[in-house]
Amino acid sequence: MMSFKSIVITLLAICLSVGIVHAQPQKNKDPKYVALRDTLVYYFNNDDSIHFYAALSDLENYLLAHDDLHGYYTQRCNEIIFLMNRQQIFEAYKLSRKLIAELQEKHLDREMYMAINMMGHINNYCGNKEAAKNNFREVIERLEKLGYYESMPPIYMNIVNVSLDDDPDEAMELLEKAREIAVKYSPERVFDIDTRKTLTYFANDKLDLFNQGYEAYRQGVKEGKSSVHGRLLEAYHEASIGNTEKAVALARQLGDDGHEAITMIYKKAKQWENAYNSLNDLFLANDSIINVVLNNSMQGLQDDMASYEREREVARGRMIGLTVIIVLLFMLVVALFYIVNSRRRHTAQLRSAYEHALESDKMKRAFIRNVSHQIRTPLNIVSGFSQLLADPTMQPSLEERRMHADMISKNTELITSLVDEILELSENESTTSIDKNDVVQVCSLLHTLQEENREGLSEKIKITVECMVDENFAFRSNAKVLKRVLNILIENAKKYTVAGTITLAAQLDERQLIMSVTDTGIGVSEADAERIFESFVKLDDFKEGLGLGLSLCRVLVKHLGGVVSLDTTYRQGARFVITLPVYA
Repeated sequence: MMSFKSIVITLLAICLSVGIVHAQPQKNKDPKYVALRDTLVYYFNNDDSIHFYAALSDLENYLLAHDDLHGYYTQRCNEIIFLMNRQQIFEAYKLSRKLIAELQEKHLDREMYMAINMMGHINNYCGNKEAAKNNFREVIERLEKLGYYESMPPIYMNIVNVSLDDDPDEAMELLEKAREIAVKYSPERVFDIDTRKTLTYFANDKLDLFNQGYEAYRQGVKEGKSSVHGRLLEAYHEASIGNTEKAVALARQLGDDGHEAITMIYKKAKQWENAYNSLNDLFLANDSIINVVLNNSMQGLQDDMASYEREREVARGRMIGLTVIIVLLFMLVVALFYIVNSRRRHTAQLRSAYEHALESDKMKRAFIRNVSHQIRTPLNIVSGFSQLLADPTMQPSLEERRMHADMISKNTELITSLVDEILELSENESTTSIDKNDVVQVCSLLHTLQEENREGLSEKIKITVECMVDENFAFRSNAKVLKRVLNILIENAKKYTVAGTITLAAQLDERQLIMSVTDTGIGVSEADAERIFESFVKLDDFKEGLGLGLSLCRVLVKHLGGVVSLDTTYRQGARFVITLPVYA
């Protein structure tokens, strides 16, 4: 798999080539154009932002002066690529959206595929794989409609890079489609596609197909062909024939792009320690101290046995020495057995750590994708309505301005609440204890929550209180934390209840206080009764939030010395039960 930077640099070449093929081929013969283009590429590759933008402006002005809109918008895409290389993703996203809006406004459908291609790479970088694949598929449809067939294979390769980890079969079908098109319209790309397919065979343990592909690659090299995947293919070949260290050395020559290949090579060789270290960017020495100890010990055994055979014929008195040697041998065997078993346990632990690291990486990506999705929508609303209010050409009425301001305020609060929720969970997970010295009157607390949550509640939903303890009953706890817990459960009930009631209840059971929040909403299946308390778990992806509320609720209740759970016997909706110790 290519690194992000490699993908983007390749994309620059694609954008330039599309502009050359379909815009005005004769401009390649203009020395001024060639100089401007080469200057831009030079500053791009050297990440020189000051000179890059100056060179970009000069080239764009040249293209506009020659009425080359296709070439001009190609350079607009190069600016987005430059930002992505510098990891300024939000700025790249804004420019992409602006480019799409401009192309739509000017009805420039022939150039729209370039902006959509940019959105595909941005979505892929942010972990939105499905959105990225949809973007690239739309690019292919537009290229086919425009007759730009020779530019379609690289877009298919973009989809392959997105799909490879999740659906290898889909990736292989896409490679076949890319090859079919390349054979007909851009034969020079066929060799590179075949090389990419051969890499996929290795990853999927199809060694027979891999070896056939490698032989075809070597024949192509003899014929003067080349591929960007060639060095990686050589590394995988060495790995396939057991030359692990040579394979790793070749992969290291790829720089950052070789990191994942090294991990795969060690994994195929079942060298879990090296695979784990590679995954965490830690490269350790290859020689093992334990192996040295084992080798030296075995050599010592052989020397002792030879000495015993020579001395046995000399005198029986050496029997004592022989007995000592036998004891030492036994101890050594025990030690060797212990070392071997320790190594096996250590290898198993390393493999478990490796798999845990992969799972953690998946969770991190899921978290980034979820946060990105939840924040992007309100952020776009805030941005959109802010632009409307700031646009001097717009003259909205007072009511419309109020509505716009309300939307901005609402979505700003939503973004703030999402961030606060993340920070609150992080802070409470690192907290070991809290003060529980407040005197909490249970019935008064429930009635207060009832009044506070009535505001903004749908007319179809009623919130009621069933306080089955004495009106003056109080106990010691942390009033602020307990109220926060109940508010989380009430908000959860409001979110999933369309009509009916939300009931706040409390009762005593010996020395425990049992509080509950019951609703008549859609309910939760018994299979999900515990999963919903995990971080970032949402049973309905279309509901607002990050899936942290119930996880935070469980952390806070634990700080109070109690437990919270879902009552799986209740079927008319959902009932969350909090059990707390009662301190006088």
